[in-house]
Amino acid sequence: MEKTALVLRHVHFEDLGSFAKPLAEASFKIRYADVSDPDFCSGDPLEPDLLIILGGPIGVYEDAAYPFIATERQFIKRRLKADRPTLGICLGAQLIASALGAKVFPSGVKEIGFSQIGLTATGAAGPLRHLAGIPVLHWHGDTYTLPAGAVNLASTSRIEQQAFAVGVNILGLQFHPEAETDLGFERWLVGHAAELAATKIDPVSLRQSGLRNSAGLRSASTMMMADWLCGIGTAP
Repeated sequence: MEKTALVLRHVHFEDLGSFAKPLAEASFKIRYADVSDPDFCSGDPLEPDLLIILGGPIGVYEDAAYPFIATERQFIKRRLKADRPTLGICLGAQLIASALGAKVFPSGVKEIGFSQIGLTATGAAGPLRHLAGIPVLHWHGDTYTLPAGAVNLASTSRIEQQAFAVGVNILGLQFHPEAETDLGFERWLVGHAAELAATKIDPVSLRQSGLRNSAGLRSASTMMMADWLCGIGTAP
């Protein structure tokens, strides 16, 4: 039976990437809602079988500059309260954390590039086990405190909080397992050119790392997502 997945997108080049395939295979009909849409986050947050919140180069705490954040946070909060299946990636994970009452703040570190995550015991026992030993894409400068009721799933040497879960239906990923880092990665490099220049990160080196890690990341992320989808409950 076909199910619905609503995807909240903040910048056009940060899309579902490799997650699109396992979603289609699990019979999800995907609908993107872009931040520029007049009806962004205006519908019933409980209606979709799955909500996915993607990344973006802004902070959860920048409500004054980007008023839609407050609306989006309330949309997510209503869904989380009902324990409806929800996945957040990077900014999306931070929005989930914020909606659950956690603090989101600048970490003081720009973690941009490819590195492995260290899985906690809980992380290694769940869908994230497919990412063990795989360099994943990190692209963030903010972090969060662990929300009440959540379990930390992963960390790196630079940032302790890299993924969390609340039960089986709510998952936040600070990193980007979905990013397709071969030819599609050029959109990221151009879209974030100003940030790369400001942090003195060489796009040539980042591009090469993307090409080198693309096949392994795509395979592992596809298995991770398929595994997580098998475990969520889609009943209201």
